Amino acid sequence: MHRTKVTSSNVESVGFDREAGVLEVAYRSGKIYQYTDVKPDEYAALLAADSKGRYIQRHFVQGGREYTRVEEEAEKNAEEERI
Repeated sequence: MHRTKVTSSNVESVGFDREAGVLEVAYRSGKIYQYTDVKPDEYAALLAADSKGRYIQRHFVQGGREYTRVEEEAEKNAEEERI
């Protein structure tokens, strides 16, 4: 999924698949999460939020939104090299 860099101390970039309703968030820690059942207006509100990290925490994490951690490309490559 294509992500857009954002100004945030915790969030590196965000992407949104409008058809699937999936928000993808890449954190500066390197972890990537996908949140489901996200509406376009929620994504727009995230982009407009003064604090992207706080918005995600309140509306998705604490809000109990379903999520999946996406395996990072570097982790995949390292695992393949160990096999």
